[in-house]
Amino acid sequence: MQSNDNTPRADRQELTYLPVPFPKAPPKEPRFAALRTWWQEAWEEEGVLHAMWEDVLSAPEDGFRYMAPWLRAVLMVAGVSFVVLMAKAAGEVVLQGLHTLLTAVPKVQVGVDTSSGVFAVVDQPVRTYIAQHSAGLPIEASTVYTLWLLTGIVGLVLGYLSRNNGVRAMWSAWGAASVFMVWTATPDTSRPVAVGLAVLAWTFLSAFAMRGLTLRRRVVAGRPAKVAVKPEVHVHVTAPAPAADQHPHNGCPFRD
Repeated sequence: MQSNDNTPRADRQELTYLPVPFPKAPPKEPRFAALRTWWQEAWEEEGVLHAMWEDVLSAPEDGFRYMAPWLRAVLMVAGVSFVVLMAKAAGEVVLQGLHTLLTAVPKVQVGVDTSSGVFAVVDQPVRTYIAQHSAGLPIEASTVYTLWLLTGIVGLVLGYLSRNNGVRAMWSAWGAASVFMVWTATPDTSRPVAVGLAVLAWTFLSAFAMRGLTLRRRVVAGRPAKVAVKPEVHVHVTAPAPAADQHPHNGCPFRD
């Protein structure tokens, strides 16, 4: 006799739980997917990069005044940066050239008789003063002497050409300093003569450096005031009041 399959067997083990399948890991997004998506959207018809590219293409026709503000700002920043870099490079070249010029000056024997004639009356005391008071400076005395000469030449030339008060002030200070150095470094016996010649020489050169300088106050003639005359003048005339009715006295004794 066959046994029924639905009847449980004694040797069959029933499973108390069913195996649960492990969830699959979600697929990883491609690397830089967000950046790639933004890039594609930016180059679409209404995208940011597409609009900026259109601004660049239309810039030659629009001109600097009517081009996009962001493009004009970029060009201005680039231009200013280029000018700053060029100025920095030019400044370095000028400073290097000036340093070479000052250091390449022949070694001046400051304080020694290196000049002659009337010019030596002013030149030699200046050299002596510079030699005595430039011992502790980081530059040589010959460089200080060259700067002194250049300051006087620049003040004389620019004062004659530009008539600038600042240049004239520099020329005045240079002359006063020169006279002071001559007074200090000249021996006592010849000091008045040396100072007098220095003042005369500086006064003669000041006729060119101070050209056009006057102490008179400029009087500017006043301009006549402009009066605007308007022909359309409206005069409001009021009509006279009607005269009182003049009637006969009508026999009234109190009427005049």
